[in-house]
Amino acid sequence: MSAPVHATPKTPPKTFHVKSFGCQMNVYDGERMAELMAADGLTATDDAAAADLVVLNTCHIREKATEKVYSDIGRLRKHAREQDRAAPMIAVAGCVAQAEGEEIVRRAKVDVVVGPQAYHHLPKLVADAAAGTPALDTDMPLASKFGALPARRRVGASAFLTVQEGCDKFCTYCVVPYTRGAEVSRPFDAIVEEARALVDAGAREITLLGQNVNAWNDADDRGLHGLIRALDRIPGLARIRYTTSHPNDMTQGLIDAHRDVAALMPFLHLPVQAGSDRVLRAMNRSHTRDSYLRLIDRIRAVCPDIALSGDFIVGFPGETEAEFAETIALVDAVGYAQAFSFKYSPRPGTPAATMEAQVGDAAMDDRLQRLQAALNRDQAAFNAATVGRRCTILIERRGKLPGQWLGKSPWLQSVHVIGDHAIGDMVEVDLTQAGPNSLTGRVTAPAAATAC
Repeated sequence: MSAPVHATPKTPPKTFHVKSFGCQMNVYDGERMAELMAADGLTATDDAAAADLVVLNTCHIREKATEKVYSDIGRLRKHAREQDRAAPMIAVAGCVAQAEGEEIVRRAKVDVVVGPQAYHHLPKLVADAAAGTPALDTDMPLASKFGALPARRRVGASAFLTVQEGCDKFCTYCVVPYTRGAEVSRPFDAIVEEARALVDAGAREITLLGQNVNAWNDADDRGLHGLIRALDRIPGLARIRYTTSHPNDMTQGLIDAHRDVAALMPFLHLPVQAGSDRVLRAMNRSHTRDSYLRLIDRIRAVCPDIALSGDFIVGFPGETEAEFAETIALVDAVGYAQAFSFKYSPRPGTPAATMEAQVGDAAMDDRLQRLQAALNRDQAAFNAATVGRRCTILIERRGKLPGQWLGKSPWLQSVHVIGDHAIGDMVEVDLTQAGPNSLTGRVTAPAAATAC
């Protein structure tokens, strides 16, 4: 739908730039929007300040996300004035677009606002805007957008592939059910077809994406583990990953796939959010501390060297110091290889935003620092424990030093090596040195993927 407001027609854009914020799914969506614009005849540029069209692909999860969008819009227009050139057309896409809708058109006078379920309409919306009609589309149609997207033609060594969107969990702090809609699984055949196209375009590794990716299923009840086993049969696909998972959707079939499928990497992002059962109930997380820890035990039973990652929120409304201590104790019990941690921030329209006993900033800052110290300790310990191991890395890009390359280990660690390599190479290395955020490896030989 288009806003019934008319403006001065503009010269149709010839170049574009997409800036994506937030999660891997936004990265995927940004890539697909870029492919749409390229298929419509526009040329991509890495310089936002020089582009005729700038697409701000937004995330609404973190605090002040909306204000950051308005700041970016202001900076783009200020830079254009300083350069004595026409301001670029601006399209706001993603979850902030979905949440704010016509308010962005009214407040920022942008040209296009398009939600995450409607971005396949972006070329038409841009054409409408160039004709003088600020265009808005935040519909959530039943028909999938994926069938309208162009074929994948060129990707990096590692590629994202969305298989599931939306969320039915309704955690009380989260806007995803309102900005992404209900849980929807893409059809099995469409996913396999896109995966084959990604491999044909150069991908050696595919990461399956979804707000609750392990909730993916189809009419044949194959489950995510069945999809992974099917993708494992694609020639040339060396590695498979998936994110983000919900503990309640972690089936035994998926757990067993970590034992049985060599291409499925020994890495799992499994958010818990808090270590207190009372806080988890208030979050509507539908799992308990004990059920989460027992799930971790089941996973490690089939894949002992799996690297675990998680998400944590500190300062959820009503969280006491004793309840925060339960989160620290859970971190100590699990030993995460890496994790993400955030201060609670109220999102408008979510139940938690109006809960009583909101925790003060000073207490949240203190708790976040203590939590991150524990998580950093465990990440450093995990990295140090892998020194001396031999594994396969996937070369993804050049390093900063002459002859240096950066690749990813099976455990999603960044590994620096020196040698004569190319992006997409799978090379065997001995891990020789560990830092807090990366490792150094010595190349031994080309190799195949490593399993648990």
